[in-house]
Amino acid sequence: MEKIGIVGAGAMGTGIAQVAAQSGHQVVLFDTFPNAINKAKNNLQNTLLKLEEKGKIVSASLIFSRFIFTEKIEQLSDCQLIIEAIIEDAEIKKQMFLQLENIVSNECILASNTSSLSITSIAAACKNPSRVVGIHFFNPAPIMVLVEIIPALQSDEKIVAKSKHLIDSWQKKTVLCRDTPGFIVNRIARPFYSESLRILEEGIANIATIDHALRTFGGFRMGAFELMDFIGHDVNFRVTESIFNANYYEPRYKPSLTQKRLFEAAWFGKKSGRGFYNYAENASNPSIVNDENLQKNIANRVVVMLINEAADALLFNIANRDDIDTAMQKGVNYPKGLLAWADEIGIENIVKQLDELYNYYHEDRYRCSAILRKMASSGMKFYE
Repeated sequence: MEKIGIVGAGAMGTGIAQVAAQSGHQVVLFDTFPNAINKAKNNLQNTLLKLEEKGKIVSASLIFSRFIFTEKIEQLSDCQLIIEAIIEDAEIKKQMFLQLENIVSNECILASNTSSLSITSIAAACKNPSRVVGIHFFNPAPIMVLVEIIPALQSDEKIVAKSKHLIDSWQKKTVLCRDTPGFIVNRIARPFYSESLRILEEGIANIATIDHALRTFGGFRMGAFELMDFIGHDVNFRVTESIFNANYYEPRYKPSLTQKRLFEAAWFGKKSGRGFYNYAENASNPSIVNDENLQKNIANRVVVMLINEAADALLFNIANRDDIDTAMQKGVNYPKGLLAWADEIGIENIVKQLDELYNYYHEDRYRCSAILRKMASSGMKFYE
């Protein structure tokens, strides 16, 4: 049985630790903050007991006995895999990897759970960068089935394959992704938020109408503003900003000033009681405008922008076709794979709509992906 180390006892680290323990591994959960360790210990114990009561696991006590909770980094020394899940700060992560290298064996795999930072950059800080890989879980890790596997430029192919095989054995669905800002899901999902924000900022519709349109006519589980409030603007805005900066200010990823103001006001969403929506008791929120054509146009515009982003990810070899569609369905619960959705709508129709948006705005954010234009001209589909 491999011993797994988790660095960071926050919600994500605790969730990954639970997955590993339920998969039969001994797990060392390390954090420098005693309060974080105590909170993680209590949360894991309570979660496992609830799962046992529901009949989803056989023995909570057996799984809980596999955990070692510690504030001493040295207790990670005999782990075969360590997954770092700390603050999204590249320099802090690099310092942590350097500390880990000084105590673990040469065979230990070092992985980062970063959602958008460069795995190659983190690996470059290490003495042995070939053993560094990205293993990106989605929150909550015990429930979300998708895991992105991201090789650094320096990663040993055997390390990548071993990491993928291990995470697959945890009953997760892994996808391989090139080391680019945002990887698959956080890169391709940007228009879901940004185009909804653009529609709001132009006064085309209010937040309630846009959210209703995306749920009703797009088939999404949550509208963009509901989801941003749920994720938290302290997280969602920073990810958008990070992807925008890392892509040399690519217009498609430009952050919204509207969301930035919420971030500056510390109106982070549900966690703070206010975001786009007001979550106070008896609070007044916008009403849905019951205009079916308006709502269909909103949903269609957002979906077309998402498809364009997915097509570009395929064009630039971020991931293969199947992994792109799997990632968006399993990672953010989209109703369909975006490339399969493109075939359903008709690629010629998508190109026409993108060109109409570009001709109206003359902004690069609406430029049509070259692969879509090529496929439309030759009558090709993503799935023949």
